[in-house]
Amino acid sequence: MATVVYPGSFDPITNGHADLIERASRLFGEVIVGIARNVSKQPLFTLEERLELVSTVTGGLPNVRVMPIDGLLVDFVAAQGAQVILRGLRAVSDFEYEFQLATMNRHLRPQVETIFLTPAEQHAFISSSLVKEVARFGGDVSVFVHPRVGEALRRQIAAGR
Repeated sequence: MATVVYPGSFDPITNGHADLIERASRLFGEVIVGIARNVSKQPLFTLEERLELVSTVTGGLPNVRVMPIDGLLVDFVAAQGAQVILRGLRAVSDFEYEFQLATMNRHLRPQVETIFLTPAEQHAFISSSLVKEVARFGGDVSVFVHPRVGEALRRQIAAGR
């Protein structure tokens, strides 16, 4: 079975991300969750913290690995022996950007395919940015993230990050 890479910053991982990872684990022989350093963003969590949180959330899925990504995604995909990139689409507004990424990746490595999955409808509106904003203002994010992620969010916000 094929190997798929699901890339993202996962700052933090949400239940929407976890839904896509779990579903991908049933469709592919191996799922590699690639966590990007993403120098253009100011993450709330360090790369190491994000690796740990994603590993915790996906720990019950034996065919899922969590790894950092440095450099071009298509180079990472090739280095892992993967054939597919998985991207999530929450809404039509995501499509234009994701289409641009998929087209560029196809140009760089034509043998790597990009597929899109939509999250379950109860997760379709969840984004990491929105979860962080709700948490910063003291809102309850427990229905949007794994309990361990919720605890980590509370600690980071209490520490003033």
